[in-house]
Amino acid sequence: MEFDIKSTKKNKIKIEKPKNFKVLMYNDDFTTMEFVVEILSTIFNKSIEDANKIMLEVHNKGIGIAGIYPYDIALTKLTVAMKMASESGFPFKLTVEEE
Repeated sequence: MEFDIKSTKKNKIKIEKPKNFKVLMYNDDFTTMEFVVEILSTIFNKSIEDANKIMLEVHNKGIGIAGIYPYDIALTKLTVAMKMASESGFPFKLTVEEE
């Protein structure tokens, strides 16, 4: 059997980078600043310095970006953070939004 390379079609597969999503944190009057820093450092892998900067942004502006990730990772981090907040008795709110 002969194989004619010229007569075969080349299959081109277009691979796109996954879209990124922002995990947004919202300020409230009950969740402590220390808890927000703990969430940012443990779940979102921020340094203590960066976690404090983000926490202050959330505190002063009412909203801040915890991180930017592909959708599945963003949703997982949000879920873990909200579960941790619920178990600690805080009404901490996060959302995922397309970048």
